[in-house]
Amino acid sequence: MEAGDAAAALARARQGDGEAFRVLVDLHARTAFALAFRLTGDDRDAEDVVQESFIRAFRQLGRFESRSNFGTWLHRIIVNCAMDALRSRHSRREERNAAPSEDLPDVLAADGPSPERLARSAEIRRRVETSMSLLTPQERVAFALRHYEGRSIDDIGRTLGVQKSAAKHAVFRAVRKLRAALAPLRGES
Repeated sequence: MEAGDAAAALARARQGDGEAFRVLVDLHARTAFALAFRLTGDDRDAEDVVQESFIRAFRQLGRFESRSNFGTWLHRIIVNCAMDALRSRHSRREERNAAPSEDLPDVLAADGPSPERLARSAEIRRRVETSMSLLTPQERVAFALRHYEGRSIDDIGRTLGVQKSAAKHAVFRAVRKLRAALAPLRGES
């Protein structure tokens, strides 16, 4: 789809055309899910975040300023929804005091990695998940935006609605916490 078609769909969607909004959803669904997954680290949470983000975007289309880029505006909504989901998950986890599951494959392929390597990979994945769960929602989002999305500190600050120094500090705290939590892996072979 060309930029002019997307702009026309946006204009029609702003006037309440549901089919035009569907065109926008189709255009942005893949990148929206990729971002939501990087922020939440969970397929189901990412799907929920994307769905909630598009619902919020549709409801708030009247507030969208045409001089802005729709994708950038939607990106901000996704980050906000992801932070809400992470806060909710953090609260539920504290209430249940649950640890992440240890999922090991049930069947090992004969020509695939060795059982030891699969077990090691599962252990690394479990430790990374556990370590990421130690981050506050703001730290997790800041870390994901910086290290998965390659965003600048200025952009992270704008996205989170904080000063540049606070964004930089959130990334720094996240990296420090992850390094400390994953340090035992460096010594193991």
